[in-house]
Amino acid sequence: MKIFSGNSDPMLVREICRHLNISKGDAEVSTFSDGEIMVHINENVRGRDVLVFQSTCNPVNHNLMELLIMIDALKRASARRITAVIPYYGYARQDRKILPRVPITAKLVADLITTAGANRVLTMDLHAGQIQGFFNIPVDNMYAAPILVDYFRKNDMQGENCVVVSPDAGGVQRARAFAKRLSASLAIIDKRRTKPNESKVMHLIGEVEGKKALILDDMVDTAGTLAEAAGAIMNQGAISVSACCAHPILSGPALDRINESALDKVVVTNSIPFKNGDKCKKIVILSIGELFAKAIRNIHEETTISTLFE
Repeated sequence: MKIFSGNSDPMLVREICRHLNISKGDAEVSTFSDGEIMVHINENVRGRDVLVFQSTCNPVNHNLMELLIMIDALKRASARRITAVIPYYGYARQDRKILPRVPITAKLVADLITTAGANRVLTMDLHAGQIQGFFNIPVDNMYAAPILVDYFRKNDMQGENCVVVSPDAGGVQRARAFAKRLSASLAIIDKRRTKPNESKVMHLIGEVEGKKALILDDMVDTAGTLAEAAGAIMNQGAISVSACCAHPILSGPALDRINESALDKVVVTNSIPFKNGDKCKKIVILSIGELFAKAIRNIHEETTISTLFE
């Protein structure tokens, strides 16, 4: 087994390799002066089980192109099997036509990865489960929930004094499963999206008074909904409000909004590298390195990974 990576998150790759007790594959991934990407695999991969690690986070298009070009290079070098390890799958929010004459970009990206030569995809917390069906190759969709649940159990965020809040109707199923694991109650925020990256909280459905509230989402982008939801929850009499997500995109004014909000803390994973820790002390980062290392080992040994969902 060989693990190669692009430039999206070298620290996480090193952690995964450390858990697997293997060295990172030798590959040069650089950029020409005109912006073109150059990839050179510096070791033999013929007949090997190869994994390419790359989160398609900001800069999304550059990281995506690095991934595609690396897969193509490995395919032409006669790798036996190529698994694209994508902790954060970019363009996942463009998974359906919400207006006339718009693309389904999540499907396009799936086609690009498959055409480049990937035989399998390992990812985490896809924005929509149906994205797995966009691929004609196996897709293993991991979940950050076991890591997040373990953290909150250790920090006494469970039981009857805790309520898990879904920030929209689409996340109710995820929030219900999370609340069940914490033996907590469930609440739902009814919001209206006014334009991209902007929404308005309309109603809070459920009882939060006198409880510790935990807002659960799959990703936090500009944190507008999160900050407004936290204020609405506190206005309804909650003792405290925290938030958690798998993918901390945290673009634009996100950090300022979190700092100025009623949130005690925002617990995230390192599926996307967080480089501004000094600007927001409310962010708590949990590592997915061990989880992905176990998944990679099980895939290589052709054993089940469903045990990792528990």
